[in-house]
Amino acid sequence: MTVDVLIPVYRPDRKFARLLQMLKVQTIKPRKIIVMNTEKAFWNPDGFEGVDGLEVHHLTKEEFDHGGTRNQAAGYSQADVMVFMTDDAVPADDTLIERLVSALKQTGRGGETVAAAYARQLPASDCRLIERRTRDFNYPAESRVKTKADFPRLGIKTCFASNVCCAYRRDIFEKQGGFTKSTIFNEDMIYAAGAIEAGYAVAYAADAQVIHSHNLSPVQQFHRNFDMAVSQAEHPEVFANLPSEGEGIRLVKDTALWLLKQGRFWLLPSLALTSGCKYLGYRLGRNYEKLPKKVVLWCSMSPLYWEKKWRRQS
Repeated sequence: MTVDVLIPVYRPDRKFARLLQMLKVQTIKPRKIIVMNTEKAFWNPDGFEGVDGLEVHHLTKEEFDHGGTRNQAAGYSQADVMVFMTDDAVPADDTLIERLVSALKQTGRGGETVAAAYARQLPASDCRLIERRTRDFNYPAESRVKTKADFPRLGIKTCFASNVCCAYRRDIFEKQGGFTKSTIFNEDMIYAAGAIEAGYAVAYAADAQVIHSHNLSPVQQFHRNFDMAVSQAEHPEVFANLPSEGEGIRLVKDTALWLLKQGRFWLLPSLALTSGCKYLGYRLGRNYEKLPKKVVLWCSMSPLYWEKKWRRQS
């Protein structure tokens, strides 16, 4: 199976340079590394010489879209497998692509073909303690293949996937119509939900690992969860019967209990503040249509998305 890696990039830094270096040493090397770079002024071509198969396409901030830009990148690829990554996700070893491809060859319990396989995200060395626990919660050590039969047990986690690092079968991707054309967030989960409903499976490959974590402030978590909830509100066909609240509460309880067991009780107020900001952002995002435009812009971390959306509606 031929493989291309597709990466939306904005202001590339040392992590992105390290990502490219790790792609060069993979046991299964990508045929092409397709970069969708936002704003040509931030791209230094001299900094990425010697990377085989590197193909760079420039776009403006106004042109970027989480789903649309990735669809555009897919149009430049003819590989059997497309591995979408973000520019701050660094492969943990040289077997990342090999293990993602292996996960795509699995089947569900009912014989379902795996349409997509996403990697485990490990915390970076500077990752804060609470975020480390969140990583363990969302990306456990056990792999699994999820199908429609898992909805009663896993709920919204059934269609959880992450384009931080996720491999897609090209034939199924094209058959499913790619990612939703315009979305503020969650293009990966929306695709996964559609694929599962169509009778395919989604694999979580715990042995395929990238280093990826953020130390977001409570306010940043608020903005992020607002946009996440907006994407859910805009796609009721996927999320109307798959609320996120239960999974969020389970995460908070798990983290609080873990902190107590670790004797880190002084971190509980920080957990409470961050969780409260997440929930407030989520509730406002689910009800964004009831909010004044100025409030929506303040709550969101993607103002250009709203300007384009409102321009289309006018």
